[in-house]
Amino acid sequence: MIRTPEKLYAIIGHPLGHTMSPALHNSGFNMFSLPAVYMAFPTPPEKLADFMNAFRTLPIHGASVTIPHKETVMQYVDRITPRAAKVGAVNTLFWDNETLVGDNTDVLGFLAPLTQDDCTFRHALILGAGGAAKAVLAGLHELNVQQVTICNRTAERAQHLAEQFAVEFVDWEKRGTVEADLVINTTPMGMSGEHVEKTPYPPEMFRNEGIAYDLVYNPLKTTFLRDAEKAGWNTIDGLHMFAAQGAEQFRLWTEKDIPLEHIRTLISTTLGL
Repeated sequence: MIRTPEKLYAIIGHPLGHTMSPALHNSGFNMFSLPAVYMAFPTPPEKLADFMNAFRTLPIHGASVTIPHKETVMQYVDRITPRAAKVGAVNTLFWDNETLVGDNTDVLGFLAPLTQDDCTFRHALILGAGGAAKAVLAGLHELNVQQVTICNRTAERAQHLAEQFAVEFVDWEKRGTVEADLVINTTPMGMSGEHVEKTPYPPEMFRNEGIAYDLVYNPLKTTFLRDAEKAGWNTIDGLHMFAAQGAEQFRLWTEKDIPLEHIRTLISTTLGL
């Protein structure tokens, strides 16, 4: 039976050619027979204010927020949840009656594969300093990782986050000197498109043993993760975080739970993996 959509949901970011969020959420709407549709709205930075005005007038019932808007979108909402405030970034918009709320499900998404395996780490290294890195920093704090280091090609951003979250900072060129047993890529390097063959962490930097965690999920096996596997490291692909954060978004919007394995199978099939 074909259902006429009664509610509109969206994802905003730029670019959006790689996003699998419409597949995830529209599958959920079909699973629970909900008359809703989720659409991608490519939104360059100079168009964000216009979109947020439209968000209130259409209205759009909820939205995912991705690069490069996770921080700047905060000025357009009525209220920010405590976890989004702690992170300093928003990846989810929803309505609480007439109040537009900014939330962050990235922390739960990031932690999902780590808490399932009851992992403990001595030293974590974060590559990148954008909105996703903030969620990772908040998650590592919840895991009680005692030593955390962050680096970024633009040093000032990493220095700012290091001060904000009381962690260490090293220059990008010195990232290979950090003796970490958990290395997390929060940059777009390795993502399908112009970044696909790039890696933020050359293979010679993988020493000893540990876990390499890439937040990129398209492709599923990035150059970063392939290099880590060759060096004998365990790996976590970005689809784990994507599935968990997306499921939490769907729950906030609909009070329904999409099984994580359903999401993983769906996205893997869609990407031909």
